[in-house]
Amino acid sequence: MTTAAPAEPQAVVAPLTKAAIFLVILLNSGDAAADLARGVCADMSGLVRAVGFRDLNGRLSCVTGIGAAAWDRLTRLPRPAGLHPFREIRANGRHAVSTAGDLLFHIRSTRMDLCFQLAQQIMTRLAGAATVVDEVHGFSYFDERDLLGFVDGTENPAGAAAVRAAIIGDEEPAWAGGSYVIIQKYVHDLDAWNALPVEDQEKIIGRTKLDDIELADDVKPSSAHNALTTIEAGGEEVKILRDNMPFGAVGTGEFGTYFIGYARSPATTEQMLQNMFVGSPPGNYDRLLDFSRAVTGNLFFVPSQSMLDRLDNPASLVPETGTAHTAQPAQRGLAAGAGSLNIGSLRGGNDR
Repeated sequence: MTTAAPAEPQAVVAPLTKAAIFLVILLNSGDAAADLARGVCADMSGLVRAVGFRDLNGRLSCVTGIGAAAWDRLTRLPRPAGLHPFREIRANGRHAVSTAGDLLFHIRSTRMDLCFQLAQQIMTRLAGAATVVDEVHGFSYFDERDLLGFVDGTENPAGAAAVRAAIIGDEEPAWAGGSYVIIQKYVHDLDAWNALPVEDQEKIIGRTKLDDIELADDVKPSSAHNALTTIEAGGEEVKILRDNMPFGAVGTGEFGTYFIGYARSPATTEQMLQNMFVGSPPGNYDRLLDFSRAVTGNLFFVPSQSMLDRLDNPASLVPETGTAHTAQPAQRGLAAGAGSLNIGSLRGGNDR
């Protein structure tokens, strides 16, 4: 008896890089735009190879995500269980906004010129069919710090743990090898933040600023960023995979963190956001939001690479039946509201 080969994931768990471009686009109406988008998505592997061949050490990669409305147009398949428009949150002036976006291209490399060339090629191919609604050029900042001055991503899972956190397994066998990704663009009030004593900043984040050590439980407030974004289910911590990056424009005074979190269920990240914006318990919110404002918010489904490669042939888009990975007990039992996120902890499961 022949066993189906596991579905190949996209480059979700690719190593961290020094440069990235986050490109969110909105498709024009009509069948022509949808057909063109299918072709571009199906050819992404070829585009990445062509551009990346200029420097094989540049580690160029691109993850393509599809929003709920675009999924209906491009695949004509039932939506994966966790795919829906981003759920905005409002709580006492704090607002996790929901913004437009049909496709996400998360482009990474050790070189910004490779990222830029790939982004340019994508939009050249999509000319007349799509509009860029958000474009952010991210960069690595000193020793993996964000613009708030703290190391970001200390607790990010790696290796097999990253796969378990981010890649769908037998809990959704039809979509094995895929992933869910939530993105948010946070703009920081650096003047107000830098006016705080370092000790107060550390209590907001939950780690020391200079040497990146987690604060002791008897010192760390329950409202600390890393406390609110640590999620447990079934006695185990449920992690996500982050690849956040700083961005900024000195001339306009815009400085921020681009949060991007991959997970095998969006419920994890959604629970983290609920804890941050509403509070756990309600009112015990993340004080980092007094200095950081979310200006975008999107949820996308990242199909397996094998499915993406067939996107221009809708008749072949039957859900995957192979099981690439085994779901962990905590993830199987994760309720719709449980999960784990962390803005500042850009690359990992727990928090910073």
